Amino acid sequence: MTDTTDDGDFDLLTVLPKISQLSTVLNRSGLIDRATENAGLSLDRPALGVLVALQTGGGPLRIGEIARRMQVVGPHITRQVNELERRTLVRRVPDPDDRRARLVELTPTGAEAVGRYLQTVLGVLGAALADWSPDDRRTFGRLLDRFATDLTTRLSTLSE
Repeated sequence: MTDTTDDGDFDLLTVLPKISQLSTVLNRSGLIDRATENAGLSLDRPALGVLVALQTGGGPLRIGEIARRMQVVGPHITRQVNELERRTLVRRVPDPDDRRARLVELTPTGAEAVGRYLQTVLGVLGAALADWSPDDRRTFGRLLDRFATDLTTRLSTLSE
């Protein structure tokens, strides 16, 4: 069996069940479905991912940037954007830095819908962290970001 401890006596084997627990509770809770319903949307998770990427992107984004943020290929995002555009949740606009390129942005309807969706999701997550100190919340956010980034990098190099 592989040694699961590091120099600080941190045992990875104790973390694995917690990762599984989080995955299970997020899937079984129906949180995403409930948030989607509360937002008045009938969208699948990839389409929601596009809306969230646009909401958190700080402005209009290129298809390639949305794909990078969602860690999928561009053609997949193009199909999603086409459907979201048909439903008037997003629109394509000229890229001011490159007139040949187009950016994707939320419409007011799309921004309102993703706002309602995020309000539900963030409300649940915020409630779970309500008794944590501000310092603990910041530390958790920083370490979770680091872990997700490092694990994503490691797994992507393994698949190559």
